[in-house]
Amino acid sequence: MVSDKMRAAAQKGTTPEENLVARAELFKALGHPARLLILNLIRMKPRHGEELALILHLNPATVSHHLSKLSGAGLLVSRKDQYYQVYSLSGGLLNRTIDDMVRLPQDGLDAQVEMDAYRRKVLQTFFQHGRLRQFPSQLKKRVVILEHIVEEFEPDRAYTEHEVNQALLEFNEDVATLRRELVDLGLMEREAGIYCRVAETATSDAVLQ
Repeated sequence: MVSDKMRAAAQKGTTPEENLVARAELFKALGHPARLLILNLIRMKPRHGEELALILHLNPATVSHHLSKLSGAGLLVSRKDQYYQVYSLSGGLLNRTIDDMVRLPQDGLDAQVEMDAYRRKVLQTFFQHGRLRQFPSQLKKRVVILEHIVEEFEPDRAYTEHEVNQALLEFNEDVATLRRELVDLGLMEREAGIYCRVAETATSDAVLQ
């Protein structure tokens, strides 16, 4: 359950992905008007689903769905009271600020921000009005340039060499070098004169460290 993820997010061994998923699920749980109304009604006093359905004029099954989402995100707890499940606020999460929930205290975030800044600087240096002014001699910078250029092509679509040349001319007249570099770095594949963009590549991770 997501509530388990929220608790795990505070533990040392939680991965950044689990941390982000748990936070996103919390905001998704809050992202419905009926759920916000339910939280406010339960804040006033613990209530069961049938009571909430009557107050909100909603189908009990719909209310049950909303309660499940809120409970799954760790916002509500329930207890059995005769024939009913009575819900109350869990307390902890609603006492946290938006800043607490948005802030990402996870390893690697600073490095990613630094890398994004590096990419922006390289693109600003070597491009002018969308055109590649010159080819960088450093491999690390060429990777940034070529990863930007390859975005012009759609993954899983086949291009003739003529179509590739026409697209690359928008960036630089030396289309032969651009084609060769895109293939050599694994950003595009070429077979029998047909080019395809590689959907997933580890080029950045391998070179930009």
